[in-house]
Amino acid sequence: MSLTDALLRPHLSSPAKPLVTHYDDATGSRVELSVTTLVNWAAKTANWLVEEPEIEPGDPVAVALPAHWQTAGVLLGAWWCGAHVVADAAGAKVAFTGPGTTSSAAELTAVVSLDPMGRGLASAPGADAVDFLSDARTAGDTYSPLFPIERDTPALCSSTVEEVLTQVSTYAGKIAASDRVLSTVEWDLPDGVVRGLLAPLAAGASLVQVSNPDPAKLADRGRTERTTLELA
Repeated sequence: MSLTDALLRPHLSSPAKPLVTHYDDATGSRVELSVTTLVNWAAKTANWLVEEPEIEPGDPVAVALPAHWQTAGVLLGAWWCGAHVVADAAGAKVAFTGPGTTSSAAELTAVVSLDPMGRGLASAPGADAVDFLSDARTAGDTYSPLFPIERDTPALCSSTVEEVLTQVSTYAGKIAASDRVLSTVEWDLPDGVVRGLLAPLAAGASLVQVSNPDPAKLADRGRTERTTLELA
């Protein structure tokens, strides 16, 4: 079973439930993704990874992206097809990077626009990179793994699927499935991703992620979203 299967299973019985709500206080944006919408983005990512760079279980995929709803889709899609998420692009088959990047040390650079509405880049990223959102938009909304993902498959930096799930359980045990979690944790690899993204998902909770948080607005975010737990 892939890491994504394990993380999303608690949520599939409530497909319309808000799963990830993302604020960016630098731009004033708010985007809410239901279970179904996040699963669709993860499926598009997984399908694109398998069909374009032909990722197989254990292949290294670098992710250098901030805490963002698009990053959640990229990470879950990568794990769904068994990719090994790493921080260093050197030696990776694909590197997911933010806007403004034209190349990386990976075999292929996939530039993620981070546009609040999910639009692709305003202009082509250059000959050594692809506009990921524009490319992946036509990929399938559902995904079925071509290969079984074993528990000893490398998943996140130096940890296997089994080891990541063990790490996640340490934090998820402090979160209730009924919680709505307000978080300003940056998704650095591996610890920030484990604590700030994976733990709420594994617990069955919903996440309100605030990027570039404005301290003056944070309490209001919690009241507006009716959050019950805060991670910082």
